[in-house]
Amino acid sequence: MLLEESVIQMIRKVQLPLQTLNLTVGFAVWVLLSSLLPFIKEDITIPAEQLALVTALPVVLGSILRIPVGYYANQFGARVLFLISFILLLFPVYYISIADSVFDLLLGGLFLGLGGAVFSVGVTCLPKYYPKERHGFVNGIYGAGNLGTAVSAFAAPVVASKFGWSTTVQLYLVVLAIFIAANFFLGDKKETKVKTPLMEQIKGVYKNEKMWLLCLFYFITFGSFVAFTIYLPNFLVANFGLDKVDAGLRTAGFIVIATAMRTVGGWLADRFHSLKLLMFVFGGFTISAMILSFAPSIAWYTFGCLTIAFCAGMGNGVIFKLVPMYFQKQAGIVNGIVSAMGGLGGFFPPLILTLLFNLTGHYAIGFMALSEVALASLILVIWMYYQGKMGLANEVVNHTVEGILVTDTKGKIISVNPAFSEITGFQSEEVIGKNPNILKSDKQSKAFYEDLWKSIEINGFWQGEIWNRRKDGRHYLQWLTISAIKNDAGDVVQYAGMFSDISGHRVKRA
Repeated sequence: MLLEESVIQMIRKVQLPLQTLNLTVGFAVWVLLSSLLPFIKEDITIPAEQLALVTALPVVLGSILRIPVGYYANQFGARVLFLISFILLLFPVYYISIADSVFDLLLGGLFLGLGGAVFSVGVTCLPKYYPKERHGFVNGIYGAGNLGTAVSAFAAPVVASKFGWSTTVQLYLVVLAIFIAANFFLGDKKETKVKTPLMEQIKGVYKNEKMWLLCLFYFITFGSFVAFTIYLPNFLVANFGLDKVDAGLRTAGFIVIATAMRTVGGWLADRFHSLKLLMFVFGGFTISAMILSFAPSIAWYTFGCLTIAFCAGMGNGVIFKLVPMYFQKQAGIVNGIVSAMGGLGGFFPPLILTLLFNLTGHYAIGFMALSEVALASLILVIWMYYQGKMGLANEVVNHTVEGILVTDTKGKIISVNPAFSEITGFQSEEVIGKNPNILKSDKQSKAFYEDLWKSIEINGFWQGEIWNRRKDGRHYLQWLTISAIKNDAGDVVQYAGMFSDISGHRVKRA
């Protein structure tokens, strides 16, 4: 019994490194074509207008499949999903290794997308093993599996220069076989499963604006990571005349920085406000994309790309801290949708950049568009931050035991909290737009109210005991504080009253 328990604990502990390595393998396969494209072009004639399509097509299936993969990861567990994914990947990898036409590359590349779809598995399953305050760091470690793209960008050209691109592709079959065995023996068979129906999860999130904003943010951060990964090797060779291996090394450097910053971003998100971190991310994106839009020298181009790597990696780590924070019960489907949008973010930029280059002869408009979208995202993050602060204030108001009502300067009630209804018996719809004198008990004199308002005018508030009337006509004693709320110019814009029943006879909430 003790031996069995120790084995279970060992299996659980090995999930983070195992699934991170799984993602590394999946991403290495995902970008196989873009990494080897300079070599493949020597044997297969690829029309210029189809170059971007060959490298971008794997992103399509990899993006779309992230939604069902995220959902089924909750249903069946990481072990089953990784096993099925790696077995299925054997077929397109072998097919590409014997390809002799553009059609073969497009068809095989489409199904390589499954390597990118496995991302949804770990971000859905790994948080089950750790407390909430470590989710950012854990997802950041798992996201380091992005390094798989660097492995292909760096190692594949080196191997291909010695053994040929076809043999290099077939070596990936061996790697996949090793990890099929690793998941079969080390995958967690007893992982906690979540059986919430798919439509129920979708209904719970599709109207939530936060999910769509996270989709936009990840579309930019992860989309930029994928786009630059598949676009840089060929671009650096074609536009700066670099050697193919040198271009691969530079691309690998971009990937390593972005991958390292993903872990750092997750770690920072566990310690600081995630939305504040995203402000820095999109501010950096805006500036660096502007630099790239001016078609700079290789030195400035390197600076702009590395800044984007820094911001993209950090943003990727931060965003997947926000998903389980906003969506606890629907984390699987939301992880799938958000990560799918990120994948699609990597599909469109290479195609758009190629189209713009064919029309204008340069890439300036494309990079400027990225800068403008990043700037819009920065504004949206700032809006989310202040909306969140307002939402927190509303939560405090709605859950406090003291009754609260707010009036405009003309004395009309504009809002009340649930405790107001509990104490007075009046529901919000019965008092909004009316004067607070509906609560008067006539136990205080006119002079009392004159002194009350004089105190507010001089001191900005009044505090004391006062008799008021409930909806049923009964009088009760309350402790009341009335405060004048002023704007930045010092003008009174509202009045807020906070009170508690000190007579000991509350009306129960209807």
